[in-house]
Amino acid sequence: MVRTMRHKQSFLPLLALFLLAVSFPFFASAQATSDDPSATLSSDPGLYLRVRLSGPIKISKLKTRDIVEGVLSRNVYSADRQLFSSGSRITLHIDHLERRRRTRNDHWPWVVNAFTPRHENFPVFKSAMLSDSTGEHSLQVSLISISRMRDIHAKAKNKDKPSVPQSVEESPPVAVNSSKGKKTRTPTMILEAFDSDDARADDARANNQTNYPADADSNPPDSLPAGTRCKLLLLNSVSASKSKPGDPVHARLLEPVFIESKVVLPAGSIFDGKVIKKTPPKWLSRSGLLYLGFTEVALPNGGRFPIAASLAGAQLDERSHTRMDTEGALHGERPGKAWMAINIGVTAGLAKEVDDTVQLIIEAVVSTATDVSTAGTARIVSSCVSGLYMATRKGRDVVLPRFTEMDVSLDRPASVHPIPEPESRSAASAAE
Repeated sequence: MVRTMRHKQSFLPLLALFLLAVSFPFFASAQATSDDPSATLSSDPGLYLRVRLSGPIKISKLKTRDIVEGVLSRNVYSADRQLFSSGSRITLHIDHLERRRRTRNDHWPWVVNAFTPRHENFPVFKSAMLSDSTGEHSLQVSLISISRMRDIHAKAKNKDKPSVPQSVEESPPVAVNSSKGKKTRTPTMILEAFDSDDARADDARANNQTNYPADADSNPPDSLPAGTRCKLLLLNSVSASKSKPGDPVHARLLEPVFIESKVVLPAGSIFDGKVIKKTPPKWLSRSGLLYLGFTEVALPNGGRFPIAASLAGAQLDERSHTRMDTEGALHGERPGKAWMAINIGVTAGLAKEVDDTVQLIIEAVVSTATDVSTAGTARIVSSCVSGLYMATRKGRDVVLPRFTEMDVSLDRPASVHPIPEPESRSAASAAE
């Protein structure tokens, strides 16, 4: 009787664990489709602000009316003009807190994420005060994300390759703070900003904007050389597990591209591309792969021209286990020691519960069965179940969320002469 009661008690945790193991992947998949931040870029995109905070902060500890300070880590552009310079100080007041779905990441296996809170308190800012050499400027802002970032880059095929024209500014290195002997990256805040006062905004632009020199008697270059680098902001999320080859990819140019001090591509140009290749995470802990390509540029004035460009770098959350090869393809890294240790622990617990449950079932069906006679069969079944569990563990996904900063490089020269619109598009415009 004692033996039977012990088996009945051990059967309940096994049943719960089995149901969780079976149902969670489907639940996580359903959640992933709706897992996007509530902040979105509007149809009339504003200014893109990248702010390096003055020190580490913990989002869960923030309160209403708290003050958050930092500095711009990148120049802010509108078309071919610089509105605010890197290093300008910005002060934000938390208007209120709201609960948002926690951003999905692959830092831990699903068994840990299953018990992680799915929502977190997120600060909401409505206004900001930006201070620079020309004075103070009031902006309406919307918080897109706040996290610690890291850069990944495609390895150069030829280290002796000469430099090529790039966007006017490269991303500054992420600040690192030292706390108790441990180095941690300072959080980066991404904001979308709008001018809160049109008259004051016009004055700010007039005083602060930088016009880049151009020869009055010469025309800007009509082509971009191969290797030209562009800084983009991804406008739609893509991943190795959810996206399909041919799915569209759209990104916005953050910084104007110059050649010989002449603007060739103004900020705000839209880069259109697609998913060229993808490999979802597979069994045996094999990670995913994602390869993007850009094929066309739409200028703010409506002109369009074809290009051939691929990824050369990206800024991702520091918890993202993603690397980039020489071709610009993104690969998920191999599961680490902590990942494997957790899965092995779950496997050991699952094997123990299966062993006890199989013995309970056999002894209930066969009246002459004993612990000794059923031990071998139970171990074989538990070994098969635990082995199947480990074999079906998938590797890391490759996820590029919306608002990811990317560097792309032209694979071959591109003419900036607009191409005529297709007849179908022209007909649709005429109908409107």
